[in-house]
Amino acid sequence: MKILIVDDSQFFQGFLKKLFHNYLPEAVLLTANNGRDAYALYEQERPEFVITDLLMPEMNGQEFLQVLKESNPQVKVIVISADIQKATRREIEKMGALAFFNKPLNNEKAGELLALLKEGSYA
Repeated sequence: MKILIVDDSQFFQGFLKKLFHNYLPEAVLLTANNGRDAYALYEQERPEFVITDLLMPEMNGQEFLQVLKESNPQVKVIVISADIQKATRREIEKMGALAFFNKPLNNEKAGELLALLKEGSYA
């Protein structure tokens, strides 16, 4: 399984990489700091899952999600963001995100994220 992690926070990228190495050791992890770089990496690598933040420079997460869905409507995108506005969350869900988690990730949310990645769908 290939997972693309898109977040301008090196700390959060590291957190997710450690989590995935511990619980999904077979996963190949790719990282990008913004949507523009992430889209180029997505086109090259075609990961099974994309995990993205919303608040990033150059191309934010909403713009990135829109471009991804135009390129591949079946892409599985999970949003993890500190942006907790209900309108933003609704818009992301309408755009076809598989799931939306609020930062910070606690143990319960991390468990849900791992289950989602293992199963491929969010219950």
